Amino acid sequence: MASKVVIDDNRAYSSTLVDAEAERSRGRHVCVVDGDGFSKLLRGRPAPCLELRKARKGRVRPVPAATAEARILGGPLRVRRTGRRASGDLTLDLSRLDEATAAHEATVGALVAHLYRQGIEACTYASGAPEFDAGWSRGEDVFVAEVKSLTGAREDQQIRLGVGQVLDYAQQLRSAFPRTDVHPVLVLEKRPSAARWTALADSIGLRLVWAPDFSGI
Repeated sequence: MASKVVIDDNRAYSSTLVDAEAERSRGRHVCVVDGDGFSKLLRGRPAPCLELRKARKGRVRPVPAATAEARILGGPLRVRRTGRRASGDLTLDLSRLDEATAAHEATVGALVAHLYRQGIEACTYASGAPEFDAGWSRGEDVFVAEVKSLTGAREDQQIRLGVGQVLDYAQQLRSAFPRTDVHPVLVLEKRPSAARWTALADSIGLRLVWAPDFSGI
């Protein structure tokens, strides 16, 4: 709709929006979807019908209905490609970094596949939401996950970092969307060597899972 010519200067409505509003005023419901919604329809998934409202500067833009998925979860999650850096003075450190990055993306890919087998689409974060690694929904419940590799790093340091990050994300989202049940999930590359992490997670309402089985989600 951004390329349409504005024909209602008072409200800055394009011809498409004017026609849609006119049909709605006649009692004929016209669904308006954005690019993300159209992609969902092409994949056989439902897309939210967008309302039309006037923005502060006079521009009219579609806004999603107030659903947790539309406000927290973004588009489909994609696994990033990883590679090797050229050798040099920092060969050892960069090699370990590459291995950790590859392990992280491999874990993300395995998580996406695990959820897909359950008929669930893993998503990235929506615009304005905390930058969690992966998110998905089950009914009205929304799950946000931080993924941590344990390759080339201290296990306890990585897990502590992941716990803090995902609890922070969940708290931000609960404050912004108090009617939405947000569940924090920490996803690890592999089973942690210390069993105490599971007990800690249980005590604070955090789901702790690891590849390749992701038991618990």
